[in-house]
Amino acid sequence: MSRTGSTDDGDELLARLRTLTAQARAQAEVQRSRVELAIALQRGMLPRGLPTGDGVRLAVRYAPAYRGLNVGGDWYDAFTMPDGRIGLSIGDVQGHNIEAAAFMGQVRVGLRALASVDSDPGELLSRTNDLLLSLSSDLFATCTFIRLDPSNRVLESARAGHLPCVWATADGRSGITEDEGGPPLGILPGVSYPVTRYRLDTGGVFVMLTDGVVEGPSMPLDEGLDQVVRLAGIAAVAGMNANALAAAVIKGAERVGHDDDAAVLVIGHDRPVTQP
Repeated sequence: MSRTGSTDDGDELLARLRTLTAQARAQAEVQRSRVELAIALQRGMLPRGLPTGDGVRLAVRYAPAYRGLNVGGDWYDAFTMPDGRIGLSIGDVQGHNIEAAAFMGQVRVGLRALASVDSDPGELLSRTNDLLLSLSSDLFATCTFIRLDPSNRVLESARAGHLPCVWATADGRSGITEDEGGPPLGILPGVSYPVTRYRLDTGGVFVMLTDGVVEGPSMPLDEGLDQVVRLAGIAAVAGMNANALAAAVIKGAERVGHDDDAAVLVIGHDRPVTQP
């Protein structure tokens, strides 16, 4: 009995399997290259250093997502303005890919550039919103921008569709900011963003964050924010420095089960040193 037909069928099946395997390897290589490019874009657009002044200390922690292309959307920034005050921004771009990483860079650079013209947080977000709309992109971004005066520790905050901040004081009080805010950047023209003022108490902390820190499959947003409130309260009462608090918050983000970026920016004021 001849087995030629069976042999031919087997050879054809093996050839198809080899072709499919080669295609899968090529696709995996392209995917890996895209992920590496997105991560490189993302890291290259984040600031290299943080300003300080008059007892004010800043600390950041950043954990990029590595699953698939879930990378590229979150950013933080801190820089000294022409008048000596400090500009602080944190935000999240819609999407998790190379395009989101590039758009994140445009938002961050736009905020910095416009801050040299008008540093009022509300006006700054309005101008940035108009700028992003002029780019005709399909993407949008949430953002909180804070102008901090180190001399009197006054924080002026405007929020565009972003999460509220967390605060705590050395006397044991803590909570979540209740500013009004406005819509995300890049959606509606002619938007006004209200400004809310706070004062950073001695020994107090103010925590800016993205949703990857507090929301995910294993933890709802309210529970995640409460977790950060507890950590900030403990840190303020115990006199924990800003770096230690930022590390604790990003560590706590592991509990949310997220596959998103996570960014934390802590503003703290040193307690006076007690003389022996």
